[in-house]
Amino acid sequence: MTRIRSIDIYAIALPLIRPFIIAYDTFREMPTILVRLETDEGVVGYGEATPDEHVTGETYWSTIEVIKHHLGPAVLGENPFSIERIHDRMNQKAKGVPAAKAAIDIACHDLMGKLAGQPLYRLLGGPSHDELVIPYVMSIQPPEVMAQEAQAAVAEGYGTLKLKVGTDVASDVARVQAVRQAVGPDIRLRVDVNQGWGYAAETLQALKHLEALGIDWIEQPVHADDLDGMADIRRKTAIPVMVDEGLLGDKEMRLITQKNAADWINIKLMKCGGLYPAVRLNHQAEMAGIRVQIGSMVESAVATAAGAHLSLAKKNIWSNEMVGPRMFAKDVADFPVTGDRIRLGESPGLGIAVNEETVASLMRIHVKLA
Repeated sequence: MTRIRSIDIYAIALPLIRPFIIAYDTFREMPTILVRLETDEGVVGYGEATPDEHVTGETYWSTIEVIKHHLGPAVLGENPFSIERIHDRMNQKAKGVPAAKAAIDIACHDLMGKLAGQPLYRLLGGPSHDELVIPYVMSIQPPEVMAQEAQAAVAEGYGTLKLKVGTDVASDVARVQAVRQAVGPDIRLRVDVNQGWGYAAETLQALKHLEALGIDWIEQPVHADDLDGMADIRRKTAIPVMVDEGLLGDKEMRLITQKNAADWINIKLMKCGGLYPAVRLNHQAEMAGIRVQIGSMVESAVATAAGAHLSLAKKNIWSNEMVGPRMFAKDVADFPVTGDRIRLGESPGLGIAVNEETVASLMRIHVKLA
């Protein structure tokens, strides 16, 4: 029977083409952690953890340590197909730490696909879609700068723009207005506040201004813990509302459903613990009549591929943000994106070839468990 015989942990940092600026942080490079699982037959699977202490409470260094001392040892000797058992063992060793668990989970799924000789989307139930369309994601900048960047993105062929906002309400409204004026009425706009506004009268006033701009949805305008505020905003605006940071796992999903707090949810593998729990969240959303987007913590080709396979496989996943590889000056593998389209092929597992020389060039720490 196939067993996991060794685990390699590679702590790396991916260089960004330009700084990534959101409401609560600015990134000039993206620290991430790759996990390499090898079976006793020599088959290799890759996973990734891209932690964010503002969202899950995990740091780069804590993630390395929890995989090294707790999660890695718990799954050595396990069959990668025993994914429910693997998650149970990880949950017994550590509460929370979803990004760390996602690294193990994604690597196990990569192994399952390779051992079965099938692309991962087939094991997840797909394909339900022919291809995936990604948006162009815009950092927080002055309105005139965002307008110019938006025009350039549309000229490159993007039909959907996602605007990061969340500084002060008046400036954010000006940013969205400037972009809409620059690109015209036919380009799709999505606005992500990243918890930056909070629930106040000025938030509702801002939404009144945005209603006339034809945006697809407003994402996480209030603090992650304020699902009551999200539900109230949803009742008082015509703009669809998306929960992102307010959704980690099953507990939050139940509350979102009970409170009618969202039209959309943003599932991220790093928030929920990987593909196995993400599939469960998608099914719950589908039963509740809530649409799903698969989001990203700006991940390398490894976790991006995992999210893309899931997005392709599930009909209730209507949107995705598998944009990480577009934002890096150097990545660990080639990713199948052309323009704003992702087309996954027939290669088994994640369907990417990790360049171990590139990993070595970006590496800060290497830990081996066997």
